[in-house]
Amino acid sequence: MTARTAGGAGTAGRPARGGLPVLEVDPLIDDPETRIVVCCGAGGVGKTTTAAALGVRAAERGRKVVVLTIDPARRLAQSMGLTELDNTPRRVKDVGGPAGGELHAMMLDMKRTFDEIVESHTDPERARAILENPFYQSLSAGFAGTQEYMAMEKLGQLRAEGEWDLIVVDTPPSRSALDFLDAPKRLGSFLDGRFIRVLMAPAKAGGRAGLKFVNLGMTGLSMFTGTLNKLLGSGLLRDMQTFVAAMDTMFGGFRTRADATYRLLQAPGTAFLVVAAPERDALREAAYFVERLAADRMPLAGLVLNRMHGSEAVRLSAERALAAAEILEDDGIVDHPGGKGGGERPASDTAAPDSSASSEPGGSSAPPAAGSPAEGSPADGSPATAERLAAGMLRLHAERMHVLARERRMRDRFAALHPEVPVVEVAALPGDVHDLDGLRAIGERLAARHDASA
Repeated sequence: MTARTAGGAGTAGRPARGGLPVLEVDPLIDDPETRIVVCCGAGGVGKTTTAAALGVRAAERGRKVVVLTIDPARRLAQSMGLTELDNTPRRVKDVGGPAGGELHAMMLDMKRTFDEIVESHTDPERARAILENPFYQSLSAGFAGTQEYMAMEKLGQLRAEGEWDLIVVDTPPSRSALDFLDAPKRLGSFLDGRFIRVLMAPAKAGGRAGLKFVNLGMTGLSMFTGTLNKLLGSGLLRDMQTFVAAMDTMFGGFRTRADATYRLLQAPGTAFLVVAAPERDALREAAYFVERLAADRMPLAGLVLNRMHGSEAVRLSAERALAAAEILEDDGIVDHPGGKGGGERPASDTAAPDSSASSEPGGSSAPPAAGSPAEGSPADGSPATAERLAAGMLRLHAERMHVLARERRMRDRFAALHPEVPVVEVAALPGDVHDLDGLRAIGERLAARHDASA
């Protein structure tokens, strides 16, 4: 199935050598028609860092940006120099510049977002009754899918405010790829479902007759909730009924807003970026994301392939490096007097004319004098030490070339399955990202022009 590509001039990528499309990040974030960028992917592949780096780069190129993170790790706040992130966008200092852009960041507080929905859609008295209800408190803090549903609610709120040129969303780190797309439907189905309608019956029937009806209707259910009632108290069902009665007028709004946000994600102004690392499991998950986005008609901008390794000596293959290392370890440097090339003896060897005799057939050498460093030790400074260091570096280079080859195989395998998906490779940094400079460096790598088919 072919993924639908996000709009915007140049965002679909230019053809690279070999025909692989390359994702152009700057045209994507510069395009005023791009209003939402959603970073999704498996856990631990750099979604949060990618989202933050995109926000910094877009702001410094003149856009007013808010980054919404749902990741419980608080690295985003630390890297932006903020002491904390909460449910309100906070201005990030030292980002913007002459282009006039701004960067704000926030971390989803799902309970606070749920509370805001209640407060904005009911009168104060009913809102207080809902917020104090024990069942609501459990639902808003830990019900499966609540976090993802509230992420979509918050996205819808930010978009409706119209204050931001660009909203960058860092999706939840869930194993089930696109839970944040499914959860609004699941929670909406729960709130609109038969179980809720049964619980609503006493409020609509009223008085003892209504309570009797519910008691009869819940006979079967009580067999399953008996243990739960013992743990949480006999008032569980009563709390649920009170909650449902208070929320009656709001249930339809949950489904309506979920549907509206879902349509917003399908709109041309939205761009999905699938983030992955060059590893088998991460790219397998990325392939599932691409296929799922296509099935749901979500606009895919491309794949961000994080932590790609490189080398300044790619012309030296792993095989040649290993062969050279073996020669150094077995025979020594070829142009050294003790090696195969002969030549003049270095001045440092003149005090020990027999030191290389062991390299000749039948030769032998005397042991070092007591108290002197052993030959070839780091303190000796002898050619043998240089040979070992050179051999070790060659072996490290061979390992790096094997890593490069494996990463490219993984990338090419993904490209063979999804040749229509533009890709941008982000070179690995030598250390962790912990400040704005690190985010800027990631942004530069995201926007770097290179050949993804190399």
